[in-house]
Amino acid sequence: TDRDLECIEGMVEEMVDPPTISVVMPVYNTSERWLRAAIESVRRQLYPHWELCIADDASTEEHVRRVLDEFASKDDRIICTFRDANGHISAASNSALELVTGDWVALMDHDDELRPTALFSVAHRILEEPSARFVYSDEDKVDEDGRRYDPHFKPDFNPELLLGQNYISHLAVIDRALVKEVGGFREGFEGSQDYDLFLRCVARLT
Repeated sequence: TDRDLECIEGMVEEMVDPPTISVVMPVYNTSERWLRAAIESVRRQLYPHWELCIADDASTEEHVRRVLDEFASKDDRIICTFRDANGHISAASNSALELVTGDWVALMDHDDELRPTALFSVAHRILEEPSARFVYSDEDKVDEDGRRYDPHFKPDFNPELLLGQNYISHLAVIDRALVKEVGGFREGFEGSQDYDLFLRCVARLT
């Protein structure tokens, strides 16, 4: 509602030293419809202190570069790099990480969508808990008609559960220094690259 929007805008204005959240997005031959939807969902964030770091993994579909160039020209918070050779998702994610200037890294797939309040909620939590280094949210799916389904309501941090499955998935937002400490994404773990990163990160947390 308009009242909620005004409330969030007021809370953002009152934030002391609001964190910059760098959204990392590897891209490869994404359907134009979903690529535009993903990027627009970041641009619609009520929290303005973000950057979108996109690495195209040598897409062969011509529309990909056209769309990325278009959005980068519209918003200087969108930074793109174009890889010369396809290296798969771990290498592409690391290329996107090289663009990051913020203190926090949010992981986003090229066909994900964020709710308009997503990054505000993350930033608010970070400021509430200054010792936090890893934040994650619930998630659900959206079908081709825009209907939400299959919600995943996640528990508080559960290290035993995490050893058995990647219950965190997205949205995951990690202290940039922690991501750097563990060496980013590891090639050879494609398909489980986020899970591998999470396990190495939480191993360093209390």
